[in-house]
Amino acid sequence: MNGRPTPPVLPPPLRAGLALIAALAALVAVVIGAMYADHSQSGAFDTWIIDPTADSVGPPWRRVALATDFLGEPAGAALLVVAAVTGCLLLRQPRAAVLVVAGAFLAVATTTLGKHLAGRTIHGGSLSYPSGHTAFLTTLALVLALVAAGRLGLGRASGTLLVLAAALVAGAAMGWAQVSLSAHYPTDVLGGWCTALVVVPATAWLIDRTADRLADRTADRPADAGRQEQI
Repeated sequence: MNGRPTPPVLPPPLRAGLALIAALAALVAVVIGAMYADHSQSGAFDTWIIDPTADSVGPPWRRVALATDFLGEPAGAALLVVAAVTGCLLLRQPRAAVLVVAGAFLAVATTTLGKHLAGRTIHGGSLSYPSGHTAFLTTLALVLALVAAGRLGLGRASGTLLVLAAALVAGAAMGWAQVSLSAHYPTDVLGGWCTALVVVPATAWLIDRTADRLADRTADRPADAGRQEQI
């Protein structure tokens, strides 16, 4: 990058606020998981929204739901990841590119582990909590929002609002598709959304910390070499 330090993927003004949000999201995800562990039916909150065990959307909205669902399937997810990584690299945001890959992987891995821990099922045996599709799309939206907040130089309030708005739009879109197609209960969707809110800030912080340490070590090497030459 012509000697310029790469920008952090987690803007400093947003770190404290997103850390608090991540902690609250983790608490919500754990509580919901404990409430519906080993369940195979809708909860009160689920049925208040919609009956997730019956397809509730017909043409043409069903096609929209299927198209949205495809974005969380392996082929669609791969296309989104490649596009997001390419965009980040074109914007000279290598840390964000790493976060796209690492965040998506960890979000899917975490929801997969959560499914086995919670043991909640739908349609007679399919593990459902939390929703991996929702976690994945929310993760990508969060990464792109973090990049935008950093490039625009947004402060704590405006930056956090942008990040949460992006997460809400992506989570609501995929969540609607999953519930409409009766693939998940509404609380599964909420659990997946919360998972992304935990995974992305934590992973972004770790990437920044690791990259900063590597940059510091690289900067120290010329200085050490200069001292040795003087000796």
